[in-house]
Amino acid sequence: MRSSTHLLTAKIICPASSTDVRRSRNGNISSKLLVRAAVLTTVDHKTTLVKEVPVGLSDLILRTRRRRIRTLTMPQVVETVDDEDHYEIRKVGRNNEGRFGRFGGKYVPEILMSSLSELQSQFHFILSDPEFQAELETALRDYVGRETPLYFAERLSNHYKNNKGEGPDIYLKREDLTHGGAHKINNAIAQAMIAKRMGRKRVVAATGAGQHGVATAAACAKLSLECTIFMGTKDMEKQSSNLLLMKLLGAQVKSVEGNFKEATSDAIREWVGDMETIYYLPGTVVGPHPCPSMVREFQSVIGKETRRQAMEKWGGKPDVLLACVGTGSNALGLFHEFIEDKDVRLIGVEGAGLGLESGRHSATLARGDVGVFHGAMSYLLQDEEGQILEPYSIAVGLQYPGVGPELSFLKDTGRAEFYTATDREAIDACQLLCRLEGIIPSLEASHALAFLDKLCPTLPAATKVVVNCSGCGDKDVATLFNHKHHSM
Repeated sequence: MRSSTHLLTAKIICPASSTDVRRSRNGNISSKLLVRAAVLTTVDHKTTLVKEVPVGLSDLILRTRRRRIRTLTMPQVVETVDDEDHYEIRKVGRNNEGRFGRFGGKYVPEILMSSLSELQSQFHFILSDPEFQAELETALRDYVGRETPLYFAERLSNHYKNNKGEGPDIYLKREDLTHGGAHKINNAIAQAMIAKRMGRKRVVAATGAGQHGVATAAACAKLSLECTIFMGTKDMEKQSSNLLLMKLLGAQVKSVEGNFKEATSDAIREWVGDMETIYYLPGTVVGPHPCPSMVREFQSVIGKETRRQAMEKWGGKPDVLLACVGTGSNALGLFHEFIEDKDVRLIGVEGAGLGLESGRHSATLARGDVGVFHGAMSYLLQDEEGQILEPYSIAVGLQYPGVGPELSFLKDTGRAEFYTATDREAIDACQLLCRLEGIIPSLEASHALAFLDKLCPTLPAATKVVVNCSGCGDKDVATLFNHKHHSM
């Protein structure tokens, strides 16, 4: 058999510090740490070896050339084969927790493993703890404002009828009506409650469009927790209203040069500096296990309500679920309840920005490759050398160079479909909903609404379509009026 070696381009694994650190037995920080990482493929059997290597605390990116890694659970060996071939998997060692096929995992420094394990244990405990569940149910009802309406958008539905008067029935899941104006509060209040239970005094989080920042600040204010939000300077300029709201709610907002990617790195760095008193509160379904599963679990209330409301309104399930995709929290919140219902189409819409060919987009699933970033394996926007590319979208909440491992898995298995919408299409869709229904959707949600133009002509009459209106567009008004390619 022909022997060959394929190197994996590797940067750093988990954004936590500008220097390499490892906590020694006496509690001091030393100069190196060990990270579980796939570092090379060996000769002869085309296998990928997962081993521990000393690296620094920052973003690890792993990218394979020419061959696909079918599965990677650490530590283990997996078979990799050319695209044309079939494959087999040989597993040795640890279990598959946090894995969605080949995606997910815990690609983190040893210094984080105990904290993540503690978080995982706490998460598993509260899932079956009646006291916590009762407290959360009360908070979701009385504080968040659940359940949110499943609203029949009659005029929007009429707009998409054909010349025979036939077309789909379009419903909006009104997450824009929750406290804080977006779906993010579903997860923020639950995780803030966990932080309180764990005895943490301070919460840190990163935000892009500011919706998760506002939700986290509100939850911390309610539960008497100190709150620090990291936000990129580019995002602060575009989402100034949410910046002011976070401060009004008592949060300390720290600016980070760049956008959400850099803000996330700094938030994790802050957490690593004092993991005994700080709780890192993620708002996206990315990162090391159990973070993606936790966020998805707390957002799954969206889909559970949708199933119940659909049965009440028309006595069945939705035929099509439609949601925008940045990292995937609102999409999975809607989709997860229906994944086993094969007769329900799941459609995600990414930001095509100025067009996929322009290079100015955030379409990770459409144009990305598999790699590891911020502690998990998923699809990433990266160049030939494995360097992360800068994402772009007029919707700040879609600007992240990766996507959650579970959505990556749904793409690979074909269970969910993924498409794109440009900035201009999203703006047009936002304006259409404003003028037909008197509802101002966020620019993120407007990407999902934009795909109705292409989807509706293909659907049978009376198809039940549910669009996740994941956020309110108040924060985007200035952007809408200032966009040079659009006249309001």
